[in-house]
Amino acid sequence: MLPHRADVVVIGGGVVGVSTAFYLAEAGVDVLLLERDELGAGSTSKAAGGVRAQFSDPVNIELGQRSLRAFEDFARRPGGEIDLKQHGYLFLLSDHADVAAFERGVRLQNEFGVPSRMLTVREACELSPYVVPDGLRAAAFSPTDGHCTPEAVVQGYAQGARHHGALLRRNCPVTGIEVSRGEITAVHTDFGSVETSTVVCAAGAWSAAVGEFAGVELPVRPLRRQILVTEPVPDLPPRLPFTIDFGTSFYFHDEGPGLLIGMSDPDEEFGFRLNTDDRWLGRLADAVARRAPRLADIGVAHGWAGLYEMTPDHNALIGEAAGPSRFLYATGFSGHGFLQGPAIGEVMRDLVLGRRPVVDVSGLDARRFAGAEVRPEHNCV
Repeated sequence: MLPHRADVVVIGGGVVGVSTAFYLAEAGVDVLLLERDELGAGSTSKAAGGVRAQFSDPVNIELGQRSLRAFEDFARRPGGEIDLKQHGYLFLLSDHADVAAFERGVRLQNEFGVPSRMLTVREACELSPYVVPDGLRAAAFSPTDGHCTPEAVVQGYAQGARHHGALLRRNCPVTGIEVSRGEITAVHTDFGSVETSTVVCAAGAWSAAVGEFAGVELPVRPLRRQILVTEPVPDLPPRLPFTIDFGTSFYFHDEGPGLLIGMSDPDEEFGFRLNTDDRWLGRLADAVARRAPRLADIGVAHGWAGLYEMTPDHNALIGEAAGPSRFLYATGFSGHGFLQGPAIGEVMRDLVLGRRPVVDVSGLDARRFAGAEVRPEHNCV
């Protein structure tokens, strides 16, 4: 059953949606969250689980840093075990331009209190012993970055939201948003309609369609990314950092007794495909052989595919539409939605309540693409 009315309807039950529902409900707002599938079933459950503050843009640094603090405090608020491992993020750099960009990024991150630093190639190989130094020029590392379990984060926020009175409805697809005289009046679903004046779109890769319901253009496109998990790895280092060969985007981190391995595919086309295939494996095998050859003979246990929600500049869309009134959005994170989810929930709470947000996200308004003030995020994987 759906309620007749809700003060705020959040569309999307991934980490951004449930985080937003939690912080709004905690603030005393009457919240209804609608998820077309199971909570976290979209991009969140397919994420690699990395959490970091090593970015090139000040807003992303602040969102990452604030979210890291929330992950560290998760057992207390909202509550729950998320298996947070702060073994650091290690970016391996083989290009002069990337080294210069990361040096600038580290200086900026340090200004915000992020304990990142540049490393020599030898130091990087000592931290991540599977790495070979051939072709590397430097590395960047922050010890407080790491990874945790996305599904556990979703369930923790969901339980916290319910504890504070929020209603979360699964398997309830939104079919339309009713607008009258420039104001939202209702959200329609397969199971009936709910009167509301405020909608938060947190629908991830499906956000463009939700925006169309209200006549709001959200330039978000889905892009498939594939991930593998290996069989158990003998003598797995106890504090292996999340290691990224930045030039190729090949990355790995510990996952139980094995390793989680991923890499972008430059030939991938936009779309909602979620099947796995072998087309990318040749390029991945080449990257593994070149950067971490000891991993080349480790067997694959299983794998999956998920969707990045891409924007033209690889930065999120966060804000409130010019019209209709009270249509807010938090989407298009281009691979950074899980790690920024806690801070985004706080930001959306503040925007809904008319407060100054805990992080100034005005530069992430979707209308930025109409002008010339677009600044791509450099530290993308």
